[in-house]
Parts: sequence; C-alpha cells; structure tokens
Amino acid sequence: MPPRARDIRSFRAVGPYTLRFCLDMTDTFLTTAGWPRPWVQWLGLAIVLGIGLLVRLDAPEIGLMEARNFVAAREMHAGGSWLLPTMNGELRLAKPPLPTWLVAGVMHLTGSTTDLGLLRLPSAAGACLLVLFFWALARRLTPPQDRGRTAWLAAVVLASSLLLLTAGRDGNGWDIYCYCFMTGALAAAVRGLQSPGRGWGWFAAAGALIGLSILSKGPVAPYGMLLPFLLACALRGDRAALRRHWPGLVLMAGVGLLLGAAWPLYVLGQHLSEASQVAQTESSSWANRHVQPVWFYVSFPAFMGFWALAAGAALAWPYAAPRIRPYAPYALLLAWALATLVLLSLVPEKKERYLLPVLPPLALLTAGLLRYWLSALRPTGADQWLLRAWAGVVGLALLALPVALRLVRLASFAPETPRYWLTSGLAVAAAAATWWLWRSGARARAAVAATLSAVLLASGLLMPAYPEWQRRRDDPGLRPLARVVRERAGLRHQPVLSVGEMQIKWIWAAGRVVPQWRPEVDSLPQLPVLVYAGARGTAPFPPSVARRFQIETVDSFDLSHQFADGRWYVTEIRPRP
Repeated sequence: MPPRARDIRSFRAVGPYTLRFCLDMTDTFLTTAGWPRPWVQWLGLAIVLGIGLLVRLDAPEIGLMEARNFVAAREMHAGGSWLLPTMNGELRLAKPPLPTWLVAGVMHLTGSTTDLGLLRLPSAAGACLLVLFFWALARRLTPPQDRGRTAWLAAVVLASSLLLLTAGRDGNGWDIYCYCFMTGALAAAVRGLQSPGRGWGWFAAAGALIGLSILSKGPVAPYGMLLPFLLACALRGDRAALRRHWPGLVLMAGVGLLLGAAWPLYVLGQHLSEASQVAQTESSSWANRHVQPVWFYVSFPAFMGFWALAAGAALAWPYAAPRIRPYAPYALLLAWALATLVLLSLVPEKKERYLLPVLPPLALLTAGLLRYWLSALRPTGADQWLLRAWAGVVGLALLALPVALRLVRLASFAPETPRYWLTSGLAVAAAAATWWLWRSGARARAAVAATLSAVLLASGLLMPAYPEWQRRRDDPGLRPLARVVRERAGLRHQPVLSVGEMQIKWIWAAGRVVPQWRPEVDSLPQLPVLVYAGARGTAPFPPSVARRFQIETVDSFDLSHQFADGRWYVTEIRPRP
C-alpha cells in the first residue's frame, strides 16, 4: 500500500478537517514517497548530534587522556611553544599536536582554561564533522536512484551509535580527529574516483585531509581506515576506476605524506635524540601495552549501542546480502568492515575506542537493512522476528527506566524531582508511541523510533548524571586537589614543587606547572615555597633540608573517591628565623 493511502487509512477516523490538516502537515515534512524532505533530514540529524554530543559536556570528570591534552594546551596558551608542546614543563612529543592546538585555540578564544564543557567542544565538533563527512561518502557509495535516503539513514545511525557518542564527548581528541579527517579524505577520494576527468582537486583535498589525520594521531588512521578501504575497493570495488585514476591516488598520497610529515621532521631537526626515544617507546607499546587476545574485538556490533541487533543481522551474508544490495554495495562494505577488524586485531595493543573506524561501514550496512525493512509493506518471516525482538527489547527498556531510576537512588533523579518525572514521562510516552506504530503496521518505524528515543533520552538526560553514578559511593568529606587550590591563593601564586611524580590529573587540578624536586640534588627556588609530597612534615625530605629550613604541613588532598586510596600533603618551606 502506498504511503499516502496508509496515511489516509490511519487518519480516516478523526474527521475530514483534521484529516486535511494532517495531510497538509505530512506534505510539508515528507515527500510523496513518505521520506523526510532535505531540510527535515538536516534538522533531524542536527537534533541527534546536538543532544547526543553537546548537552552537559562539562558533566563527566576529566579523564587521564583528557588531562594530558588539556595540560599541554594550557601550557601553550600560557606562552609555551606551539610547535614543541610541553606537559608539566617537559617535552610532549609522544602525540602529534593538532588536537592540542585546537584546545589551546579554544582557550585563546574564550579565555577559559578550566571549563571542561568548552574544552571538550573541539572533540564534539570533530564527531559532528565525522558524521557529515560520512554522509557525503555514503551518498557516493549508494545508488543514485536511492536519492540519498540510505545515506541519510546511515548518518543518523552513526550519529546515534554508542562508541561515536562516547568518543565525541571525550576531550582527548586524538581518535576522533584522525578518523574524522580520514573519513573526509575517503569522501573526497571516492568523488575523485567517480569523476569523469582526472579529479585532481578532489585527490588533492583528500591528501590534505590525510595530512591532517596524520597530524592528529600519526599513521593510525591510514592503517586503521584508509588501508582497509583500499583493500576492499581492490577486492570488491571498481578496479577499473583505481587503475584509471592512479595518478590522482599518487597525488593524494604525496600531499598527505608531505603535510603529515612536516611536524615530525621539524621535531627531528630540533630534538633528534628525544624524538628517537619517544618513537621507540611508542612503537614498543603497540606490542607490550594493553595487550589483548586476537578475538578481543569479536563483540564489535555491541558498540553500535541500541542499533546492535540490526547491525549484527546486517553482517549475516545469506540473510542480509539480497536485502541490502539494492540500497548499498553490500560486498564492498562487508569487505571494508572485515578488513578493518582484521587489521586492528593484528595489533597486540587493543582498546574499545580503537574500534571507531569499524563504525562507518557497519552503519551503512545497518542503514541498508533498515531501508529494506522500511520499504517492505509488511515484513514477514525472519524480518518479523528480528523487528519484534528489537522493538520489544528497546520498548521494555524504556518502560523499565522509571523503575530503574528509583532503584539506583540518585539524588538528581529522586522521585520528588521534576527531572525524574520528565524522564519517566518521556520514556513511557516513547514506549507508547512504539506500541502504537507497531499496532498500526509500521513495525520497522516502531523499532527505529524506539531506538532514537532511547538514544536521545540517554544522551540528553541520563548521560549527564553518569558522574553522579560514579560518585555514589564516595566517602563524605573528601578534599580534592582542585578544592584545595581554590582555597589557598599561595598554590596559585607562590613557587610550587612536588617531591615524587604527580599524576597528570593532579597536575591539571593544580592549575599550573608543578616541577618535580629532588631534595638530595636540586636547590630550592626563592623561599617560601609550597611542596606537594606523599607524606606530612619533614618525612619526605633529607635531614639536611629539615635542619636548614622551617617545614610545616599546611593542608592535604585526597587522591581519589575513598579515603583508603591515600592522601598527599601540601607543605610550606620557609627560611628559619
């Protein structure tokens, strides 16, 4: 039954005037085929990205990798070198500087070095740009007669996937930027491969984006995204286009290497020994740090979040291939996803966030299957069971949310708070809408609507409360370093040292560079001086220092969320009267 006829049947019971109004509104937002008009597509994607990536960016506590990036950016902003970054006053050559430049730029523009919401904006913007680049790429990979519908679905799926949302809200930046620019490079390269002429401009743009990707995280994205895509194209793509445009591909590689190698070559010219040592350490870490078995990534569809069931079904060749082929190049996308998975699995060092390059091909595969389900008049057989399981699980999760909020007992979601009733009401309304769509026969729409509702609820209302969930078992009366620094002006203005190495998150909380002091060999700067140390009084210092100076512990701070995790002390050293 055509979409227009279904609309008429659905609204017939409400009267002719209401029916005419509803049909007029439908024509405003939807095409005659029942698909969102272009401006509605942009608006819908903007809502998903805005709620998913921008709501309460300041809520989560700072992470380890974030602290490293923000400390280096703070020192750039304070007058340090932009070409030779430092972290707590020491050279920081382990990571390329582009993510740090972006955060330092935000500090310059806003004047703030402490607002986590502002400092995480570049990562969120990088995630948004990744989705837009992917949308452009997907339009080029899907058939022209599809009119971009599958590509738009793929962009929505990617924008609401679990791993992209968590990576985009994390200010460490390196992964999101390198794959953002590499996705743009693939979109430009495919445009060049499909051009009737040489496509020099597109290949040059692709090379520039590859260079920016290298400046974000070195060769990670060329290995984790570009190489598997080229392998997939060679195996299941248009080999004739690759042969015809080999000069453009050479130009792309040359521009990318020239731009990407500029900063490493500069560093080698300035600090050859330090750069060589860092390169050796970083290369060995791939084999010795965070080592996981080769099957560690086998659960990769789970990182699609609420889309996981559809993503898993899209990988089942006998079932999914005939359904997806009319809407997307199934063999190419499956080869791209599997090649990425294999190459990532070959590296001994593995982390969940390293799976980010698997998401684009998996999102387009998932969108192809959604496109089939949405186009089917009434799914039957395996499609019926999959949609029933998917919509049922998400719908039950929405209904269970009010009960779960009562059980976890977070203060911000107490039953007497408006936030609890708003979240519960929206969850129940979304579950009811899912049931109504299912009963009216729009079963694929019911599953998609339930999934998007769950993602938006989790992103807009639940994710900002995650830090409260983490701190629910905190000991009362904790004094973190940031609070001590706010209360003691001397920690912001007097010379400050540390005895022993301070964790980088403490350096961030200290708000400034804290040089490490070795009392046995290093002299003191002008007195008085404040010292962070792991013990109180004269215990951290040799007897010679204790005899010469007046030493007094003036404060302390807790290292974590429980007193049992330890405490450091703030000691003031003055000349003896």
